[in-house]
This record gives sequence, C-alpha cells and structure tokens, in this order.
Amino acid sequence: MDGNNYQGSETLEKHLGHQEQYLPLNHGFDEFFGSTNCHPGPFNDKSKPNIPVFRDSEMIGRYYEEFEINHETGESNMTQLFIEEGLKFIDEQHTAGNPFFLYWTPDATHLPLYASNAFLGQSQRGLYGDAVMELDSGVGRILDRLRDLEIANNTFVFFLSDNGAATYAKSNGGSVGPFLCGKETTYEGGMREPSIAWWPGKIKPGIVSHQLGSIMDLFTTAVELAGLNIPQDRVIDGKSLLPALLKQQVDPEKAIFYYRGNEMMAVRQGLYKAHYWTWTNFYSEFKHGTDFCPGQNVSGVMTHQQTNRTDSPLLFNLGLDPGEKYPVSNSSRIFKVVIPSLQSVVDNHKKGLKPGVPQLNYCDTAVMNWAPPGCEKINKCLPIPESKPYKCGWGH
Repeated sequence: MDGNNYQGSETLEKHLGHQEQYLPLNHGFDEFFGSTNCHPGPFNDKSKPNIPVFRDSEMIGRYYEEFEINHETGESNMTQLFIEEGLKFIDEQHTAGNPFFLYWTPDATHLPLYASNAFLGQSQRGLYGDAVMELDSGVGRILDRLRDLEIANNTFVFFLSDNGAATYAKSNGGSVGPFLCGKETTYEGGMREPSIAWWPGKIKPGIVSHQLGSIMDLFTTAVELAGLNIPQDRVIDGKSLLPALLKQQVDPEKAIFYYRGNEMMAVRQGLYKAHYWTWTNFYSEFKHGTDFCPGQNVSGVMTHQQTNRTDSPLLFNLGLDPGEKYPVSNSSRIFKVVIPSLQSVVDNHKKGLKPGVPQLNYCDTAVMNWAPPGCEKINKCLPIPESKPYKCGWGH
C-alpha cells in the first residue's frame, strides 16, 4: 500500500530476515508488533538466543522470558496479545479517519503449541484444538469490531494458511483430509490450504470459487483495491483475484508452480498437475520418526529419494484424483495432449526467471538474534560470538 494514503500494520512476520534492514518498517509498514521468526526454544543464550519480540523496529523482550510460553502446561497469552494489537490498530485508524492495511499473522498453531488460560482444555482436539479455537475467536473478534465500527462493507478480509498441515506433528499438526502428505512437501497436502474471502455487500456469501491462486496474488489484489498501479520495473508473479471474488470469473490459463528450494517440483493448470520431481523426505530422516505422510504409501509417487521425472512427468487429474494416487498413463491420449501443453507453460515461466544469489548455503551463529535493535534499552543484549561461517543445508 502507498504509505502516504494507507496506514500499514503488521502483527508478526516470519522468515523474511531478522537484521535491521529486513524489518517491516523498512519495507512499507508503519507499525509492527511481533517477531521475525517463529518461537522455537527456549534456548540457552550461549549456543542460541531466544527469539526477540519487536515493537516497531526495536525489541521489547524475548519469547520464554518477557513473553512466556509454558512448555509443561501449554499456556501462553501470546495469541491474546496479537488479537489486542490488531483491534487497537483498527480502532486508532478508524478514529483518525485513515484507510488501513492490517497484516495479522499470529504464529499459533506452529509448534510448540500454546493457548491462553481461557482456552486450555476447551476443545476435543487437545492443545492443538485449543490453539485453533483461540485463533477462531480472535478472527471473530476482529470481524465483529469491523461490524461494530460500521466499516465492514468497506473492508476486504482474506483468511488463509501459509502451508498445508504439519502432518509430521501427528495429532498436534492438523489434518490434510483427502490430500497427499503435508507441510514441507509439494504434494497437495503440503501446498493446498483453505482460503476465505469476506467483504459484506461485495463478495456473495456461500460461493465456492475454483480459481487457482496463491499468496502472491494477494499483493496484486490489494494494489488494485487501493487504486494503485502495479510496478512496471520488475516481474510481479501475482495476478488480481478480484474477477474471481467479485464476478465469479475463472481464469483457466492461470498456472501454479510448486517449488522446493530452487527446484520446480510440479506445475498445475486447471485440473491437471504434473510432477517433474517427487520427494517426501530423506529415508534417514524418515526412519528416525519424521514422517511427512503418516498413514500414506503411494508407490512410485511418494519417494524418499529426490526423483527426477522430467522425461515423463507424473500427471494427475485432481478433479478425479485429489489424493494424487493414480497417475494418468503416459501412453494415454490425455497424457499426450496435456503434458505438451503444461510443458509450454513451464518453458514460458522459466524463460522469465532471473536466478538469485543463494543466501541459505552457509550458516553462521554470529548472525542470530544476540543483540537486536533496542536491546540495550532493556538490558537484553547478548555477546555476539565470533563469526564462523560453515556450509550447511536444510534436510527438507
């Protein structure tokens, strides 16, 4: 959003960089509450520091210290803090007469799970269900506030998850229903998630759209809603979802590309999805209990080796087979028609790609959250260890 016209607030940013130049206020937001990482820990402040929580561009404490998460009971007030921050921002902008953009992303239900006292033990799904129930309550309170302020009809709300269920966490990780595998994979269980658009008076209730979309499309959608122009000096991957949301139009040509690291694993257009690579996770990891696909075993489709299918991609009709269990025969007429069409889409996609410089090939504990901006004001700076970069990799 244009900072001169829209007040922007963010209530948690994950994995976009924790050093000062990457903080939200340096990327268009006017306010920020939350963390630039998820909340694993607690760490010992010697080999790893606990994750900081920020107010705008300065840390105001750390998880497990000033912002407690009780591992034994599962109790934490963090989700309530995120809810209150969102409501406060809406109230302030409404009072000031400002249009606003709120990016509200609490880190529940990421492991380790937590819920506030009022929600602990209230669901039939254990601590995971309690955390989901509290999130549901928070979303409801935000929507109610928009109604109470009589601005619901002028506010576009989009709700979604950033990935499929963490099936490796078993009962603490959600369900993917009929889909294959879960988070960390490029099967449907890892990439497909429910999304809800809400705009009273503009978006018809009870409508199900079959338009393919991704989180990248929200940028273009928001820019169009704000009456701004899409930047022309760079490639923008997203396309506006407004035709689908407001007019129930479907763009059959839109494609979704499934990446894992730098590798394009699969592509989908319409009902057809082709896997150019297949991979669940390494067998060494799997045999030690990390299972991205618990209870599922689709021979030839689920592979513990990174398997190149480029010469003959695995093709699925997701309308008939959403669980990706029955590949379309490569000798069939459908395969011989669909694969060349998808290959043309892939070729066009890759033709416009500009390779980036890898930033995840090396690890260095010296760049962790030892002394974030503002730490000196609350006496929370930790000594920064000597920089010792080393070659590292991510096993997923």
